[in-house]
Amino acid sequence: MKVLISTDIEGVAGVYHSEQVRAGNPEYERARLLMTHEANAAIAGAFDAGATEVLVNDSHGGFRNMPPDLLDARARVVQGKPRYLSMVAGVEEGVDAVCMVGYHSRAQGRGILAHTINSFAFAGISLGGQELGEAGLYGALAGEYGVPVVMASGDDVFISENRPLFPHATFVETKKATGCTSGVSLSPEQSRRAIRAGVEEALAARAKAKPLVFEGPQTVTLRTQTSALADLFCQWPDFERVDGVTLRFTARTVEAAVRMLNCCSAMSSMLR
Repeated sequence: MKVLISTDIEGVAGVYHSEQVRAGNPEYERARLLMTHEANAAIAGAFDAGATEVLVNDSHGGFRNMPPDLLDARARVVQGKPRYLSMVAGVEEGVDAVCMVGYHSRAQGRGILAHTINSFAFAGISLGGQELGEAGLYGALAGEYGVPVVMASGDDVFISENRPLFPHATFVETKKATGCTSGVSLSPEQSRRAIRAGVEEALAARAKAKPLVFEGPQTVTLRTQTSALADLFCQWPDFERVDGVTLRFTARTVEAAVRMLNCCSAMSSMLR
């Protein structure tokens, strides 16, 4: 059994504020360790369940948050960018299941530090008319490789948004959101125990899990944070301008859609 663990930071226990998730802040140095320990809990849970190989994907920001020397030495680590498959890079190696640790709710939701891919650039992303956050987008990308999401952790809003997409998955609630930058969290120790147990439980029941599959070419609707960003992204000839902040394009696969969105995210740095 080969397992991919994709680890973000906003859904980690004890993380509430943007200063905790941006490099260069003293609080970030502590939060990145909390992220690393939750990843280690998931790795341990995978091996408890009988995994023979584990890949852990560093999926936040610049994709180089977790100190490699502090990660469980039994796992291989996917870090750095750019990379085509982004938050699920490693799924192409023939993994059997994906676990999402430390994830968050989608843009303009009520969850802690809610956003989708790029909080500066994107106000919302829909695939085939369905609004999705990062878990949905990357779960669908994993689904194109035939791999199901079997476990995910984050706040209560993240879970309520994504349970319908992954009805067979095991969800671990690390905290309850009371606002975008406030909530009630498990202690880091409690969260790690719950994640380890959740991964083990999810992998034991993985035969019931089904990949999230969006068939055929995908119509993507992207709402930008400003009209200037829509101006910029529509330099790409495949993009149709719907209104001041909304554009639409068609991609032949979810992978193509995600890669185009990540190119827009990179382009947005021109307007910062």
